[in-house]
Amino acid sequence: MIECIDKGFYYSEGTQIIDAQSISEAEISALKRRNGLPENKNLRENTMTYQIMMAHNLSAVPGKMRIKFDALISHDITYVGIIQSARVGGLTKFPVPYALTNCHNSLCAVGGTINEDDHVYGLSAARKFGGIYVPANQAVIHQYAREMMTGCGKMLLGSDSHTRYGAMGTMGIGEGGPELVKQLLSNTYDIDNPPVVMVYLENEPKNGVGPHDVALALVKAVFGNGFVKNKVLEFVGPGIKKLPMDFRIGIDVMTTETACLSSIWEIDEEVEAYYETHARPEAYQPLHPGSLAFYDSMIRIDLSEIEPMIALPFHPSNAYSIHELLENPGDILRSVEIESAKNFGDNLQLKLTNKVQGNHILTDQGIIAGCSGGMFDNICAAADILDHSSSSERFDGIGNSYFSLSVYPSSMPVSAALMENGVLLRLQKAGVVTKMAFCGPCFGAGDVPANHALSIRHTTRNFPNREGSKPDQGQITGVALMDARSIAATAANGGFLTAATDLEIPLQKMKYHFDKGIYQKRVYFGFDKPIATESLRMGPNITDWPTIYPLAENLLLVLTAVIKDAVTTTDELIPSGETSSYRSNPQKLAEFALSRRVPSYVRDSKRVQQLELNRLAGNPPEEILAVLRLVTENPDQAISKTAIGSVIFANKPGDGSAREQAASSQKVLGGYANIAREYATKRYRSNCINWGILPFTIGSEVEFDYKSGDMIYVPNIREAIQNGVEKIPAKIITQTDIQEIILYCSGLTVDERQIILDGCLMNFYASKKDLASEK
Repeated sequence: MIECIDKGFYYSEGTQIIDAQSISEAEISALKRRNGLPENKNLRENTMTYQIMMAHNLSAVPGKMRIKFDALISHDITYVGIIQSARVGGLTKFPVPYALTNCHNSLCAVGGTINEDDHVYGLSAARKFGGIYVPANQAVIHQYAREMMTGCGKMLLGSDSHTRYGAMGTMGIGEGGPELVKQLLSNTYDIDNPPVVMVYLENEPKNGVGPHDVALALVKAVFGNGFVKNKVLEFVGPGIKKLPMDFRIGIDVMTTETACLSSIWEIDEEVEAYYETHARPEAYQPLHPGSLAFYDSMIRIDLSEIEPMIALPFHPSNAYSIHELLENPGDILRSVEIESAKNFGDNLQLKLTNKVQGNHILTDQGIIAGCSGGMFDNICAAADILDHSSSSERFDGIGNSYFSLSVYPSSMPVSAALMENGVLLRLQKAGVVTKMAFCGPCFGAGDVPANHALSIRHTTRNFPNREGSKPDQGQITGVALMDARSIAATAANGGFLTAATDLEIPLQKMKYHFDKGIYQKRVYFGFDKPIATESLRMGPNITDWPTIYPLAENLLLVLTAVIKDAVTTTDELIPSGETSSYRSNPQKLAEFALSRRVPSYVRDSKRVQQLELNRLAGNPPEEILAVLRLVTENPDQAISKTAIGSVIFANKPGDGSAREQAASSQKVLGGYANIAREYATKRYRSNCINWGILPFTIGSEVEFDYKSGDMIYVPNIREAIQNGVEKIPAKIITQTDIQEIILYCSGLTVDERQIILDGCLMNFYASKKDLASEK
């Protein structure tokens, strides 16, 4: 079904795959000559990835890229912080098209006026700086980008991890807000040349198999082993032509869950027709690998062998075929319960084995929504399955039992097309609730299931509590990811888990009509038309960042969270859902940091922060002086040069969302560092650096048997960062002894080192601005 091959390959003339280990240098030279390529041609540059990235690269240093993006996009729980930070750095106008969508806190149902205050701020910022403003319920962020901003050969940076537009010929990268701040201030996205993985698609999916089935099978194959981490996935092969655009898009958006950097697909007439349909024919241009291209590794996917899939809690990679689950439901569901007890304790264990009824599994809720599920073809397919099932005696609509099904089209144009062709009416007549374009079900702000419910969703993620449950209040639910087709089949079967392939229902291909006038009548298009006199409209929840200090000569770090899970998600570091309403208020938001994983973290970090505030006020705490007496010769002198801060240990933090607040909330609470064995994603590590949090790692062989309250003394850390020293000796002070440890801070660029020295990215740009004004 899916084969991962960890060695290099050449792809010749778009048809032949050549094992790089099976071909000699002389044969490679002959291939180059036959294809009219110079002998010294770097064949990695013939990939579509490098064709695009090199066209956007300003660096002259081999192996290093400094990327300028064509456009930027953010949603309403990120753009306020980004623009506020950019203002500190001297923002006067948006240098490239920057779209501000309002698809997360769209309901304006939490915190009184604060959600709509953010939206009003967004419109005023679009007017003042020359941006694009997409009002609430018009579109989810990535659907708007697909419809209105992509183009073959372009690069787009978004402050959301699912910024993936490879199927449209656009390289999308999702990062934390500070990376967008850099672009807004006409700086670059700096990255080492990434490896490129060929994803070779062949054959055709079975009827009833959808894009989420392919995507979940891919995530299962590559996430756990890190096969594509921080690499670019490049989709080629004859199977592409067998997939309509929505199918490709549905696979592509889920590549985020593989931990890859970005994605790109070979372009054909389907893409050309897509841009014609969306009244942007100029956005199309041919895009293919060069006649001979080199790939670092390969994933081979036989689409005909993909089965309907289900990803059980608590990760998209925890995937099984639906048939496999139904054949052994007790053991598989019990494994989820055990994982739940491990994470939340026996008193809050998710109960799933009680969903097994004979040879069936009864689910409680179905959702088809967002940038992966709410696509035109998915919703049409769901309607076909429910319609066909209604002709049988056993299905008479969704019914009035506990199971419910809701559908959220991904944009107003998609919704309008589904109204025009009658699909929404057909769904409503079957008992389905149809709703607006809204990301809520994907991040915990809408359709939160009942306690201990099992919700099946065609959305992007199923991390713990991401659906909105509150474990501190005794709540827990489970989300399983499935394709819209099998969700509809399950709905047609009374909520009993069913693979769409079992129903053998023919799915018709319906023509899509895009009405651009919907956006023209409502969206504010202000790019290149800034109104400098416009005032930003600031609600009471929109606050400036607190003072952040430069890095001190030495650090005394206090462990305030030690997390031994294999992977820690950004949802655990800072929850989503209604908590997101406070992202415009950094100090209020920080109150929720790690609240669902380490409830004591905020309290303990604040206590440490108060020690530092006392030190800065000239009142060095005696307990800190006592520790310094153990590790320094002159504690009274050392205290003036030693900052006190909190530190988190986690094995592999940062999987999932691009949210910068997973790092900034630590900083607001006085965090100075993280210690990890590795970082789950490049974007989370970048967020840490941009907020002045030292991204320490330790060797895989090092036992980290320490607990909250233990301290780590890092002498001469400022000098080490300044000089690019990567191996940093430190001392761990426990209640019983003092131990040596080596911390690594590897691969920092010159700018990243200065950002950490200055305290954060805002300080970095503020100091540049001050220097410029002095000149």
